Amino acid sequence: MSHVEDELNSQPECWTRAAQEAGRYADALPDAGERVAVVGCGTSYFMAQAVAALREATGQGETDAFAASEFPRGRSYDRVVALTRSGTTTEVLDLLGKVRGGVRTTAVTADPATPVATAADDLVVLDFADERSVVQTRFATTALTLLRAHLGLHTEAAVADARTAVSAPLPEGLVDRAQFTFLGRGWTVGLANEAGLKMREASLSWTEAYPAMEYRHGPISITTEGTATWMLGEAPAGLAEQVRATGGHWVEGTLDPLAELVRVQRLAVAVAAHRGLDPDRPRHLTRSVILAP
Repeated sequence: MSHVEDELNSQPECWTRAAQEAGRYADALPDAGERVAVVGCGTSYFMAQAVAALREATGQGETDAFAASEFPRGRSYDRVVALTRSGTTTEVLDLLGKVRGGVRTTAVTADPATPVATAADDLVVLDFADERSVVQTRFATTALTLLRAHLGLHTEAAVADARTAVSAPLPEGLVDRAQFTFLGRGWTVGLANEAGLKMREASLSWTEAYPAMEYRHGPISITTEGTATWMLGEAPAGLAEQVRATGGHWVEGTLDPLAELVRVQRLAVAVAAHRGLDPDRPRHLTRSVILAP
């Protein structure tokens, strides 16, 4: 079993622990009413998108998500939350250094013995969800689970669905598809973006991701018998029928959307194996992007 398989299979236990620890970190996480920016790079950026949409949708405060390198200087926030598994990513550390003293910062990380420990005002440590693999799985979903719990949105049903996601057979007829599209709505748009990234990283697949209602505005034109379209969350009325009419393979998300992402993680490993690739050694990638001065 690869590192990434072992780690993605451990997610139900990681989620349970994260939900239990959310109260411990309440003071380090945004209060209701604060204006917040959530930042990250790669997978962490897509988790930031999900968190921002969840927080705003539940009326807990204006919340924006940015890639750390694209944070708008001069915009006013009460708190910046940085998601960083390694605690060493250059863009995240640069941003925390630039805003320090002007806005309160919180870092959510897997490794407290890294520069982020002193770069942020507050630290949330999820070391039990750290990973050996380059491809992120359990840290990302565990961080999002912690933040869902902090927002009062986590349920045991999500953990139960995660157990299903790591054990139930994957949908048939997917591993030999030529192209994959992932769709989301609201907070699950970030999950769709992450699903596409996971497939690209682990299996070198051609993938795209969109807000579900945008799929009709052009992207559906590439859907054929060789493609698959996977919905994370509730699908817009009529979209499944439109995709099937093209000959494309439609995958309906029936689990909690975060658990659906776990199913996509498993698919990425399965497609990698089908193509003779090692998901623990993705092409051109490292566990953390550290840029020279």
